[in-house]
Amino acid sequence: MANGKTILLIEDEPTMVLGLCDALGFEGYRTVSAGNGRQGVELARVEKPDLVLLDLTLPDTNGYEVCAQLRRISRTLPIMILSARSQDSDKIRGLDAGADDYVTKPFSVGELVARVRALLRRVERATSTPGLVRIGKADVNLAGHTVAVDGHEEALSSYEVALLGLLLERVGEAISRDEILDKVWGVQAINNRAVDNFIVKLRRKVEPSPDKPQHILTVYGHGYKLVL
Repeated sequence: MANGKTILLIEDEPTMVLGLCDALGFEGYRTVSAGNGRQGVELARVEKPDLVLLDLTLPDTNGYEVCAQLRRISRTLPIMILSARSQDSDKIRGLDAGADDYVTKPFSVGELVARVRALLRRVERATSTPGLVRIGKADVNLAGHTVAVDGHEEALSSYEVALLGLLLERVGEAISRDEILDKVWGVQAINNRAVDNFIVKLRRKVEPSPDKPQHILTVYGHGYKLVL
């Protein structure tokens, strides 16, 4: 039943590690684990995992810093934060550090596995997305997961690429938050605030004035649309 995918779990609670490794192993994933941030970053370099599950509360450092280090290793590595911190500010901080998803503890194993599958599918779709696109003054490289404005280049996460890809497929058309969730995340359990948070991140990277967007526009009471 092995599917060839390796998942790195950075978590210091042995019971949590054992349970997740068993559940993911049952689904055919190969798992490796680290009990602290330093070991986790080193394992990421050596193992080159397909996805990382990252706890925020680690004995040697905070998960936000580990997330930032992982993102420096790879701009396309899918990172899913696992945390008991449920405030929106914590989730936004995690996404800003480079995470692709944020799961609040306690969670069901079934939901987590579904979100792992969904995130891996999004990565595969984003990796296969071709082409260079110009949005205003921003040069977007969907395949390379980058956006450059006036020579300054930033990385795009797999979800940012998938979200931009959807908006580009339907330029000028209003797309609802629910449809964005379904087509980009694929898991209905995710709160639609995730869409808003990623739109904010994209605007920071693409718009000349993120607070006064010219290209990624809000359609109030519905969703968003892209205007080139």
